[in-house]
Amino acid sequence: MRQEEGEPLLAPVASAIRVGAHPGASRRPRIGRNSPARSAVRLDERVTHPLHIRPMDAVAQALADPIRREILRMLRDRTATAGAIAGAFPVSRPAVSRHLRVLREAGLVRDVQCGREREYRLELGALAELEAFLRELHAPSPWHRRFDALETEVHRVGRQRRMATAPPSRNEVKRKKETA
Repeated sequence: MRQEEGEPLLAPVASAIRVGAHPGASRRPRIGRNSPARSAVRLDERVTHPLHIRPMDAVAQALADPIRREILRMLRDRTATAGAIAGAFPVSRPAVSRHLRVLREAGLVRDVQCGREREYRLELGALAELEAFLRELHAPSPWHRRFDALETEVHRVGRQRRMATAPPSRNEVKRKKETA
């Protein structure tokens, strides 16, 4: 299909999804493993979600799951085998293996072959970029410093004005009487 001027970019994808439909078909066409509609959906995902994932993004995605965070806490103090890790959680062993794969691909854990088993250990190097990003967010910006200085100046000027227009205190009245 050729892209026509003024036609939206995803139009070829939308038309490809309708390819499998025929007059007697139900409203929702079945999408088989090799159907053009399935490949069009994949194309659509590539167009809307680019595959350029930075290491920091992979680390953040890995940390987004509570089970993966608990696995990291578990590995903070000691190494553990996949079986030991799986025994600590109420999920299946294949699910724990998938969690460990995500953590390994993000660079948060490293596996070492020990005989027939793999031992997993925590790797903190992958957190450096995310940690730097979060530190940058917490650092006060130049605007915050300027607003703080402005707030201080407003309070100082307000205090000076109140002092200039305030009635004299008792001590000032006593001093005036004593000098008079």
